[in-house]
Amino acid sequence: MKLLVVEDESKMLELLSRGLSEAGFEVDVASDGAAGLQMALTNSYNLMVLDVMLPFIDGFEVCRQIRKQGKTTSILMLTAKYEIDSRILGLDSGADDYMVKPFSFAELLARLRALVRRGTQNWPRYIEKNGVRIDVLNRKVSYSSTDVVLTATEFDLFKCLFEKSDAAISRARILEEVWEFPFNGSSNIVDQYVGYLRKKLTPLSNVVSIETVRTLGYRMVFNPIERGTK
Repeated sequence: MKLLVVEDESKMLELLSRGLSEAGFEVDVASDGAAGLQMALTNSYNLMVLDVMLPFIDGFEVCRQIRKQGKTTSILMLTAKYEIDSRILGLDSGADDYMVKPFSFAELLARLRALVRRGTQNWPRYIEKNGVRIDVLNRKVSYSSTDVVLTATEFDLFKCLFEKSDAAISRARILEEVWEFPFNGSSNIVDQYVGYLRKKLTPLSNVVSIETVRTLGYRMVFNPIERGTK
């Protein structure tokens, strides 16, 4: 299992490299964002542990560029920042998970194992309903010749509602499935992202919509396709 660690603090880099190697990973390391990005794009890694505060290119931009190039490496981001906006930015950049320093190495290993399990599941390349198609690998949504450009979090929210269409999903369940980290604040973040998603789905409003289920959460509803309109 090949893993890339990108971390500029030499002591932390050494500890992570040694600990992950002892845990059975084949570990490569980089100490700045530019080197890490180059290694990620020219090699095939199963996993990547990526610090946010890096010289030359920060972790957010490294993550964005990796996803832009179509790389599906599972990325766990590390940061000393604890603000919720920072975590959202990391996930929106394309990260799969997020840990705040200082952290437990045992928890880091557990999260990496979870990413491995998630990455090896036999997901279909495409999911399609009522003419709306999700490209799971490239994380794209389309209908006929219309492409909907979504951020990473918007895509995960769309996929969550899409897979359970016509079923009401609570805000708590959405938080658990989409954000995938302990969240102690208000669930208004779900309402905020549903608002973003509804705006992005305006071109498909005659095909799919997101309904508010009072006191519970949301559900995605597909409208019947009229003949000759697709």
